[in-house]
Amino acid sequence: MPIDPSFAGRSYPATPPYEVGVEKIREFADAIGDANPAYHDRDAARALGHADVIAPPTFPFVLTFRASRVVTDDPELGIDYSRVVHGEQRFTYSRPVIAGDTLTVTVTIDAIRSAGGHDMVSSRSEVDTVDGEHVVTAYSTLVVRGQD
Repeated sequence: MPIDPSFAGRSYPATPPYEVGVEKIREFADAIGDANPAYHDRDAARALGHADVIAPPTFPFVLTFRASRVVTDDPELGIDYSRVVHGEQRFTYSRPVIAGDTLTVTVTIDAIRSAGGHDMVSSRSEVDTVDGEHVVTAYSTLVVRGQD
């Protein structure tokens, strides 16, 4: 059954705060094979004008993936997660994620459409500090495959 497009515009409550740790940033950078010194060394990051180690541009996926489960787990939407594939991901930054940031994520469904027998659910995840400073917006499209 197609996903009801009237759910576009639905927002979910902000996630609990997530404190960004230096080691998490280093581990993420290692996992993606990025040796940029600003992701590993405080002095290198500070030499570039940052307060501490900064995270690679795709690091917010760690937070936004977890936060987006509110969409796939929303019983009113009726998404069968076993039929979901990740279709698109992009980020728009106000500033880098910095070690020591305490961040929350608010997810909003931007659009729902059907194409080729599949449903496309586009969402926006606003990543802000607990003080309300915007850091990054992650845009994502999930494809819910139709029945074979």
